[in-house]
Amino acid sequence: MKRLFVIAVASEKGGVGKTTIATNMAVYLKALREDLPVTIASFDNHFSVDQMFALVPPSERNVAALFEESPPTDLVRLGQYGVQYVASSRRLQLPHHPPEWLRQRLDSMDLSGILILDTRPIMDWYSEAALLAADLVIAPVKDRAALINTEALRQVLATVGHSERLWLLPSLVDTRARLNAEVRVHEFLSYAARERDYQVLGIIISKSPKVESLASGFSSSVRPVLTHARNTAVHRQFKQLAEFVLDRFDAAPVASHDRIMTPVQNDSGPSVIRRRQVQECPVCCLASDVNAGHFFFSLRSRRRGYVHPGCFAKICAAMNPELFENCGGVIALTLDGPGLVAPDCRLAAHLFNDNGELLESETIVIEEAQTIKESVGCMIGQPMDRAYRELVFLNGYVEAVELRPGRTEAGVFLKNRRKITRELRQAGLY
Repeated sequence: MKRLFVIAVASEKGGVGKTTIATNMAVYLKALREDLPVTIASFDNHFSVDQMFALVPPSERNVAALFEESPPTDLVRLGQYGVQYVASSRRLQLPHHPPEWLRQRLDSMDLSGILILDTRPIMDWYSEAALLAADLVIAPVKDRAALINTEALRQVLATVGHSERLWLLPSLVDTRARLNAEVRVHEFLSYAARERDYQVLGIIISKSPKVESLASGFSSSVRPVLTHARNTAVHRQFKQLAEFVLDRFDAAPVASHDRIMTPVQNDSGPSVIRRRQVQECPVCCLASDVNAGHFFFSLRSRRRGYVHPGCFAKICAAMNPELFENCGGVIALTLDGPGLVAPDCRLAAHLFNDNGELLESETIVIEEAQTIKESVGCMIGQPMDRAYRELVFLNGYVEAVELRPGRTEAGVFLKNRRKITRELRQAGLY
């Protein structure tokens, strides 16, 4: 059986037609391939998904259950037009997991076919998680501002090496509108996107008063283009969009998703992920010793390895050695890439004690700390000036740590790692 194929419809800019595209795409996919399970869920709180697909009164089980610790049950409901949907929620509880966890949760559910995720108009945990879980990302673009904001989506996908999954879709564009006598607006958007090395669909979703009226009126229901606007150009455009998606779905591999935490047996001993295990110290680039080094772990890339004690002291010297060297506990390095803050990156170090409590925080001037700049780049697997948002843990103790599921030898470190992540997020530091 082909694995679940996840589509994220995403944009940091509101009013570009994300929900209109997500909901109508679900209807057209089901119409073109009746035997294919199509499911849709929204992380936003506008309930448009429910208004289009709900057949019965709202359920107590909604999308919020997807992020609970226990695996969700009875979450997916059969809706109108044969589309399955997950009821929306006004408030979602932030999980105590990195965004990569969502794909694991989706794979653990009894779902097949295609799942469409309608995201929020902001780059928060939920939007980032949807991007990392997606096999295909469709980014609606209606103007220059939406095009510029799409870079944030590409940065997230680039951190896991999947920028090719992003496709831009000109949407809500008046095909008659021109920038001048020769250039139409949608032609400019497509040209400007390709100039920035984006993949652009050869389709546009036109602005249509008829389509806009389907989400308003005396009824609380939202009507699809397929059944209520077949005489518009948008009908043909959505059919073409659904055909494009089905082509991508058919071309997707049958093998299981390339999960970041899938273990591989190594001849030298414990199960590790070879491409995530860094065999060299990120400071001196010499072979590291598992039993005589400070363990590091990059939350986003899942890269892990060990830093020599002497090299660990060099990293601390770039911070405040009186605070960080010989401190024990865990040092958390948070990095905001240039796409988030300014032309330059922003790096900070946070010291946590053995109980996972924050003791000190310090901003690092990257221009004056070449050693830590290169070392962190090695830890995260890419130069810092190409990073988006990163969190790296550095163990203050010299000890072996294993992150394999089911192992308890590093229980204190693992417990603190999750607690530290949660506290940094709640404090707005990551």
